[in-house]
Amino acid sequence: MTDKLTKYRQADEPLPDSHWLWPLYGRGFENLGLDGKPIEVPMPAFGPDELLARHDACGICYSDVKVIRAGGAHPRLFGRDLQAEPVVLGHEVALTVVGVGENLRDQFAVGQRYVVQAEIYQHGHNLAYGYMLQGGQSQYSVLGDPVLRGDHGCYLLPAPPQSGYSQAALAEPWACVEAAYRIRYRQSIKPGGLMWIIGAPGRTDSSSEDCQSSRDYTISRGFDRYSHPATVILTDAPPGFAGWIKARAAELGVEVIQRDGLDPCDFRDALADVAPCCGPDIGSGQGVDDLVVLGPAGADLLANAFCTLARGGILNIVSDVPLPERASIDAGWLHYDHMTIVGTTSRDIAASYGPIRSKLAYGGRCWMMGAAGPMGHMHVQRALQVGPRPGLLVATNRSSDRINALTELYGETAREQGIDLVCLTEETLGPAGFRQRMLELTGGEGFDDIIILAPSVHAIEEAAAMLTPGGVVNVFAGLPRGTEAMLDLNPVIDGRQIRFIGSSGSSIADMRSMLVLVEQGALDTNRTVAAISGLDGVYDGIFAVSQGTFPGKVVVYPHITGLGLTPLAGLRQRLPQVYGKLGPGEAWTVEAEEELLRLLL
Repeated sequence: MTDKLTKYRQADEPLPDSHWLWPLYGRGFENLGLDGKPIEVPMPAFGPDELLARHDACGICYSDVKVIRAGGAHPRLFGRDLQAEPVVLGHEVALTVVGVGENLRDQFAVGQRYVVQAEIYQHGHNLAYGYMLQGGQSQYSVLGDPVLRGDHGCYLLPAPPQSGYSQAALAEPWACVEAAYRIRYRQSIKPGGLMWIIGAPGRTDSSSEDCQSSRDYTISRGFDRYSHPATVILTDAPPGFAGWIKARAAELGVEVIQRDGLDPCDFRDALADVAPCCGPDIGSGQGVDDLVVLGPAGADLLANAFCTLARGGILNIVSDVPLPERASIDAGWLHYDHMTIVGTTSRDIAASYGPIRSKLAYGGRCWMMGAAGPMGHMHVQRALQVGPRPGLLVATNRSSDRINALTELYGETAREQGIDLVCLTEETLGPAGFRQRMLELTGGEGFDDIIILAPSVHAIEEAAAMLTPGGVVNVFAGLPRGTEAMLDLNPVIDGRQIRFIGSSGSSIADMRSMLVLVEQGALDTNRTVAAISGLDGVYDGIFAVSQGTFPGKVVVYPHITGLGLTPLAGLRQRLPQVYGKLGPGEAWTVEAEEELLRLLL
């Protein structure tokens, strides 16, 4: 006799007339579902160029909490009226094809399993799964053009054949972790881009009455017949350098726009005026690709200049005189919009550009700040299992003893790899004792890599002071755009050459890389699961994530009903047959998942 799990995998049973989902009708948990419960809706019809998908497993992400707290004001929802058009959350999804449109039958078949690359773009617009498109906190969904024929092709990737549903679903958040170590920045001025050179006239130093006008600036590469920007804006550039730029631009056919005497607070308006293509949404779309500030520049100039950058833009500070004060930098843009800051003490503007390391320094010292939560566990696990590996890994959290779970889960792995794993909390040591311990661990030399996993401005400001020369601060935590951190940018410019980088989401390439690691057995995504639930437990699961209840991930099985939110340890009493299939340390396994589905489908 065929058991329920085998029939479920075959996906050829008659489909129901209706299914259940969790709509979000507005800001706040009171608007999730109706009276805190899912709703039943008719089974969706699908067309000849569409698929009908069954959601098999869905991880809950802290990003779901952010959407609930922001409602239609969330950046990925673009002001959507959720009362009129509610969203269904859930972007960490494993699914099975249960219906194939007639025009797709040579490409897809019932029973095929996929994971969803959630960062979906169509015609340049972000239509992320579980945001603009219906997500995995539902039992079924129709997949059409955005998913199957988006800007990067099909956003469905085959699940590894032997993987479990949870393993496959968690490839999405794991791909975001993977993406954080695969960031690639430009290493030269953007060809065909928009460049803005801003001087600071009247500043003097000990070597000159007018330090800028006497400097012999140049651009050794990226401004020649092989590669050059399309447009250059000049603001208060030293006369000699401005003349050189104009002469070179005339030879190359580069447009030059001169706008002198601007107040820093007028930079954005001036940019929209001289470059209308930038529009009003500078920072998250169009804007300046290469923004060169000839220092020394004040904090107000740097802060306002940074706000004119395009996505992927680079702020290049060129100054052989120290900056006089900290600058307010939008940490949200570092995270969401792939911006960075470089600099040089050389008079060659091109000298700032070069490789920016995003992988961990081999054998180096790594600090993961705010590592007690689910994403922190993933970063720690990756650092231990996927090279290049550090020699010292310090995982910290301000006030939670949940950080100790990392030692229990990964201590043996760290020892096997020869990595010194140290877990600390500031609450235990006190601020002074905490800092002293960090200095002791690094011999007073600082860290090569600091990964920001807690959405905290203080964490970013603190991290910058704890880097060794050549060190990198990776802003992984999602701080909202407009969140400003006061940063000393001198170490970016001078011989220390530290860098601030950040990432959000993942690409299809990141997801493929992650799935290869899963298929090879190099990294088990299930190891981060802390609790499970059926569809009924979605509300409690998201709320638990908002409160930091669990140190690991919550995974929902949408086709199980009657199972509320259950920590893995709680399975001992609730479902002992499933508990018996857990791995060492009460780890979730494919075998435990199979037993769960046999019992409760």
